[in-house]
Amino acid sequence: MTALERTDHFAAAQRHAADSIGSENNNVRYHYQLQVEPESDSLCRILNLFALQCLLPHGVQMRQQADLLQVEIAIDGLSWHRAQLIAQKMRNLICVCEVVLRTALLSNDAPGKTLQSF
Repeated sequence: MTALERTDHFAAAQRHAADSIGSENNNVRYHYQLQVEPESDSLCRILNLFALQCLLPHGVQMRQQADLLQVEIAIDGLSWHRAQLIAQKMRNLICVCEVVLRTALLSNDAPGKTLQSF
């Protein structure tokens, strides 16, 4: 049986790639704040940028205000460079009007708890 015939080959390769990407910096949470046109596929387009890199956001919130959608996405474990790259890809989407990227330090005592935002 070749490696490609094994059922767990593809899943193991994806898990390894996600682990190496996600472990770049585990003490910073990035918050993306977006203003998006209210189209039926806007949220899918944005979240697809994370899915293509096997990344899973920590939290996603969306609400409609006036004629725009306000989307907030939180994700842990990215390098500053990777977070900036994703923000730039978001800005290139036709449905996205504005992207603001913020960072927050995470507490080492309680995983997921934010210490300071800047």
